[in-house]
Amino acid sequence: MMNGSTGQRTGGRGRFRAAAAALCLLAGALTATAVGGSPAAALTPPVAITADDLSTWQTNGIVWSMAAGDGVVYAGGTFSTLRPPKAAAGTNEQPAVNFAAFDAATGAPTGCSLSFTISSGTATVRSLALSPDGGTLYAGGQFGAVNGEGVSNFAAVDTATCTVRTNFKIAVSATVRALAVTSDTVYLAGDFTSVGGQSRSHFAAVSTAGASLLPFTANADEVARAIEVTPDGQNVLLGGDFFRINGTNTHALAVVNATTGQLTKTYPGFIHNNSTVQDITTDATGFYTANEGSGGGVFDGRIALNLSDFQQRWRDTCLGATQAVAVYSGVLYSGSHAHDCSSMGAFPDQPRKHLLAQSVDDPKLLPWFPDTNDGIGEPVGPRVMTQTAKNGRHYLWVGGEFTTVNSAPQQGLTRFSDGPDTGVPWVPNVTLSTLNPGRIEVNWQTSFDTDDGELTYRIYKDNAATPIHTTTGYSVFWNRPQLSWTDTDVVAGQTYSYRITASDGTNTSAKSPAQSATVATAAEAYPARVKADGATLYWRYDEGTSTFAHDSSGNLNNGFLRNAPAYRQTPAAVAGPSTAIGFNGTNQYAYSNRLHPAPARFSVETWIKTTTTRGGKIIGFGNLTQQNSTRHDKHVYMRNDGRLTFGVYSGSARTVATTGAYNDGQWHHVVATQGPSGMALYVDGQLRASNILYSTNENAPGYWRVGGDNLASWPNRPTSNFFAGQIDETAVYPTALTASQVSAHYALRNS
Repeated sequence: MMNGSTGQRTGGRGRFRAAAAALCLLAGALTATAVGGSPAAALTPPVAITADDLSTWQTNGIVWSMAAGDGVVYAGGTFSTLRPPKAAAGTNEQPAVNFAAFDAATGAPTGCSLSFTISSGTATVRSLALSPDGGTLYAGGQFGAVNGEGVSNFAAVDTATCTVRTNFKIAVSATVRALAVTSDTVYLAGDFTSVGGQSRSHFAAVSTAGASLLPFTANADEVARAIEVTPDGQNVLLGGDFFRINGTNTHALAVVNATTGQLTKTYPGFIHNNSTVQDITTDATGFYTANEGSGGGVFDGRIALNLSDFQQRWRDTCLGATQAVAVYSGVLYSGSHAHDCSSMGAFPDQPRKHLLAQSVDDPKLLPWFPDTNDGIGEPVGPRVMTQTAKNGRHYLWVGGEFTTVNSAPQQGLTRFSDGPDTGVPWVPNVTLSTLNPGRIEVNWQTSFDTDDGELTYRIYKDNAATPIHTTTGYSVFWNRPQLSWTDTDVVAGQTYSYRITASDGTNTSAKSPAQSATVATAAEAYPARVKADGATLYWRYDEGTSTFAHDSSGNLNNGFLRNAPAYRQTPAAVAGPSTAIGFNGTNQYAYSNRLHPAPARFSVETWIKTTTTRGGKIIGFGNLTQQNSTRHDKHVYMRNDGRLTFGVYSGSARTVATTGAYNDGQWHHVVATQGPSGMALYVDGQLRASNILYSTNENAPGYWRVGGDNLASWPNRPTSNFFAGQIDETAVYPTALTASQVSAHYALRNS
């Protein structure tokens, strides 16, 4: 039934289904911009829920199910107590046996208290759903009594009195995992094989009047996990582990007639055999599945399908099982433990992210990144979502296994709303460059805000109260590109300072620490030659304490510095005011912000100084950023004996190596090239090793990494994957530098 005031429908596992039309996805959602324009607005459309978690009571266990209506949120699961927000486990607790009800607007418990118990084993409430009029709450799971009233895994509660309906009872043989409700029918999904003493395999329907079993028959061969009625009431959407419904092949997903259970639409081969449907939600035009898989090549993401023809609208291919989905204002919110979305142009394999948002019309990830941890149990973090409105605010509630929310302790439950947005963007990381005489280049790493992609940056010069320049840029946590602005209103020989703020339109960061630079009177010879020879990435490591390695090539090809390396090391490799960076040989490294296609020809250039006897990777190309790469080549590494190896993958590992050692504590210039003439390795301006036979490398995109990455299976692999020592003046070129170019660079070291 549609709610006339909100245009939303209650049903399923108790979630409200948004019926508003989808807004347009922000153009260029996964790329950065660096242009002037209108200031950013809080919440980047179409996102309409902030990422700021609200004060909410907690459980001492797992929340598996929720339903919401009339400003009340009902939560069921496997827990025994509640405690206030921020209270530590075991403190200030009050009993709540597998069920609790909360005020949607305050997050505090209401007076409705029910105990779901079982005589043996562990009781759990796995599904909750409200009747369209909000008068009855249906509960399913594994339990034998509610407040002492005997039931069989399924019960109905009068919401006005918070009492069990004794006139609504039917025996269900095993766990009920999902419910959907219309005005006259309750649909069940789960582990059961009989209902009311009659055979029903995993799906069934009973009447809301007296709980009598209905003729609806949609027998599945394996466990059912999700069920939802289409908005027109004509069909029922089924999800689970099954491979057959009523004997017909259809894996994990099916559409059946709401009265008979006969198949309307089957999906053989549509979802990977090792994947299942965990949840289904709808809006006015579509339905959306949450999917979980195991093993290689599985499907873990979300699918959007049209209600008009039950065909796919889109699917995403993120890895990390999705457990729950909910639609609000044209955005699909989901709970998962996504860890690799590189196949759809987002983040590569990395620590898990648990809450995501996408347009109902486009699978690209939107800038909405609140987060939980995995928590207890399996653990996977969020398990269920529901939403409701109260006092003019819309609330999205999340339940699950988690024990932290946005890095702060919070167990079992959390909630978000459509405002106000209180999250402040990160303070920008800023560095200055004076490579060109008569100007200062102000460079910064774009900031991050958990619910805003487009941010406004204001540059303040010499402690002025008003900004000298304002621009906007787009960023997400895995893609924080460099922005740059050049100040030409300067005088050679004089010193100027700059600070930058980031704003989402409502909240503004503190000003960045002041960075000062003296305007050059002449160009530095070494960096001028690097740029003239076509470097497309050039890191000079002049930053202070931050995660930012700014690019001096002019291509905004910046890097991330990981795990706080030693900044501003002197003396640097080349003459001038620049500094070097130090890596500890254990976990410190840098990687490029940008994912690069594999180069057909290239040169990598850097300076090193070390006394290590454990070797390590100096520079290379890998497919991951937050952990060791699984595909990696185009690298230079040091062996334990100090010799240098240059390797590419061309059918197998192909390497050339120096005969001399370079772990003598002195600065050494290292260049490795590959092109039509094969591989070449130069040290200190001289060719030290080469092979004309190998002119190709692994054809896979990746990130340039400096200071460490995987070296598994490479010849003469050193003790450490990570390089202990100082590195300076790192550059990457799209061509193979000539011997004369390399020697010219080395000759300019003292200029």
